[in-house]
This record gives sequence, structure tokens and C-alpha cells, in this order.
Amino acid sequence: MKSLEGKVALVTGASKGIGAAIAKALAAQGAAVVVGYAKSQSAAETVVAQITAAGGRATATGGDVTKAEDAEAFVQSAIDEFGRLDIVVNNSGIYAFSPIEEVTEDDFHLQFNTNVLGLLLMTRAAVKHLGEGASIINISSSITSLLPADSVLYSGTKAAVDAITGVLAKELAPRKIRVNAINPGYTETEGTHRTGITGSDMEKNLIASTPLGRGGKPEDIADVAVILASDAARWLTGERLFASGGMR
Repeated sequence: MKSLEGKVALVTGASKGIGAAIAKALAAQGAAVVVGYAKSQSAAETVVAQITAAGGRATATGGDVTKAEDAEAFVQSAIDEFGRLDIVVNNSGIYAFSPIEEVTEDDFHLQFNTNVLGLLLMTRAAVKHLGEGASIINISSSITSLLPADSVLYSGTKAAVDAITGVLAKELAPRKIRVNAINPGYTETEGTHRTGITGSDMEKNLIASTPLGRGGKPEDIADVAVILASDAARWLTGERLFASGGMR
């Protein structure tokens, strides 16, 4: 029997990259999946098509995680389409790097609203539907350990994600809802190609700093998410799992 048979998952930011890989991996283990997206409807529908072609169940839902009504709509789509909700993966996130002299108020609000407020709104909307054994998985970053220069905003948002994960793990434990974080290291995605990181000296340095000697793939992170979503991780809550090839 597949490890997530009968479960329903909601993955935000799932039209591409790590989110798409997580959505497909959860579906492969039997979960019905809501593929959440912000703007990339066609890409999200492609992920749904790939899941259904492999025999899984999925639907795509668009919205802005920084708006409470959209967060509620994401969750309601899972209830309307599949009748329940068991797994929430808070993957939506953005990143940009700049020295402190160039940080603006708009930069702050953009990153913190998406990476932190969005996670809180999605979790608030979801918890009323989650029961015993449910799993919330927050996608953080190994940047909270590395703390490189020019990352003050992004590092700040992911440090907040780590702290929120720990708080919610304690807050929701009486309801037997588990909350954990995955902290990926450098992972090659559409975003790293778009921003020019892939193929750059930065990528070479990141790989050189990774003991296992390569960059991560979205599937590397997705496999960890499957474990956290399943009963195999029944005794894990409040944890930060560094899926980084040893880069710390």
C-alpha cells in the first residue's frame, strides 16, 4: 500500500521547482493533491496533467497566499474537491539578495509578506480542517545556518519560518498535528536558471561547499516531504531537516 493512500495534500507554489516535485511525489504515494499557484496557471495545469497521467488525482487552484481570502479559498478547494485535508506544504516563497544599503521598505514587505505572512495565513486557514495525524511542512532554507552577506531579508524570513515551525509544533501538538520544516541547500530550479545562478561562479562555490559534491534537485527535497507527510514521521514534530547534501 502506498504511504499516503487516502490522504489529501495542499502544496502552495507548486507550479514549478521544489513545489511541483513535492506535489508529484505526494501524488505518487497515493495522496490527492491541490496544486497551488500564484500566476503560472498553465504550469500548474501541466503538473496536474502529469499527476493524472501517472494515475494520481490532482487539481490546480490559483491565488495569493498573502491575502486571507485567497488562503481560505486554497483550503476550501481541497475540501470541495476531495472532501478533507491532511497535509499542508507551505512552499510559496521568493528570494532576492542585496546589501543593506539597497534594502527598501517594498523589498521587505514583498519577501516577508510572501515567505512569512503567507505561511501564517495558509496555516490558519488549514488548521480548522486538520485532524489527528495531519502534517504541516514548511519549506525553509539552509540559509538560516549559512547566513551569507547580502541575504538579510531572505535569511530573516527563513529564520522566522524556523521559529514559527517550532512554535506551531508545540501549539498544535495537543491536537496531534505535526509541524516540521525542510531546509534545502542549493537546489537547481527554474528560479536559479532565471536569476542566472545556475552556471555561475556562485553555483560553483555553493557546490564546492556541499560535502556530497553536487547541487540538489527538486526531487531530493520532495522525497523528504513524503517522509514527513507519512506515518513514518509520526514521532517527528518541531524539527528542521537540512536537506542540503551536508552544506551547513
